[in-house]
Amino acid sequence: MLQRLEGREETMNISIGELSRQSGVKVPTIRYYEQVGLMPAPPRTEGQQRRYGQPEVSRLNFIRHARELGFEVEAIRELLAMSGNPDQSCAEADAIARRHLAEVERRIAQLTALRTELQRMVTECSHGRVGECRVIQVLGDHGECAHERHR
Repeated sequence: MLQRLEGREETMNISIGELSRQSGVKVPTIRYYEQVGLMPAPPRTEGQQRRYGQPEVSRLNFIRHARELGFEVEAIRELLAMSGNPDQSCAEADAIARRHLAEVERRIAQLTALRTELQRMVTECSHGRVGECRVIQVLGDHGECAHERHR
């Protein structure tokens, strides 16, 4: 199948299954990305099968990598829009990445506090009876947590 794109002909012969194999993204996720506008609606064959080309493979790889790094859908949408303007300043892309980094650092701090609290609970457990179990006591009384993030 040939489709005319921006004054050039391009072969659009990749099925959604093949796109999934090439990108490592599951078919339902590809359909979801189309629904939310991260992937453009693809042309379809007469039998209504979706067809993709190499630009869509590249775009989906970009999306997959961004998702693996934890970027939210809206941030990916903004980054994709920016990637279509290669001559513009990358200040906004940097700002998006910095906001995401700050959120990752916040979550790491939260998980570190969680790990510390769980380690304390396990260490203080005397392995006696449930009625004297420190794990059960701490879970039953939030005030028993040692870390302020858990009070």
